[in-house]
Amino acid sequence: MAEISETEIVVRGYHLDLYQHVNNARYLEFLEEARWSYLESKQTIDWLTKNAIGFVIVNINVNFRRAAVLNDRLLIQTQTSKIGNKSVVVHQDIFLKGTDTKVLDADITFVVMNLREQKILELTDEIKALFL
Repeated sequence: MAEISETEIVVRGYHLDLYQHVNNARYLEFLEEARWSYLESKQTIDWLTKNAIGFVIVNINVNFRRAAVLNDRLLIQTQTSKIGNKSVVVHQDIFLKGTDTKVLDADITFVVMNLREQKILELTDEIKALFL
C-alpha cells in the first residue's frame, strides 16, 4: 500500500442539511478535496496536466458510519489501495480528529484518460508510480 495522506476539514454551517448534519453529497466533496491534496503532494497532478492526462472516476463505494455535525474537525486519510492495468483504487477514511471514531470509509476507482484523444489509457509503470 502507498503512503497515507491526511487532510483536515472543519464542518461549517453550509455543509449541513435540514437535519443539522453533513449532507451526504458534501462528503463526496470532502473526499475529493482530500484526493486532490493527496495527488498534489506527490506532484501527480502536475505530471498528468503536463502530459494532457486526466483521471476519471468510474466507481464510488461509500459506507456512512456516523453523522458529522457543526464544528466537527474531520481527518481524512487517503491512500492508493490497488493499481490494476487500467484502473486505480483509492481508499479513504474520515475520522473525528483525535479519535478512532470513523465517520465514513470509501473506495474510489478511477481510470486515466488521454485528454487530447479522449481515450482510456493502459497504466504504464511510469503512471503507476505516480500513485504509489
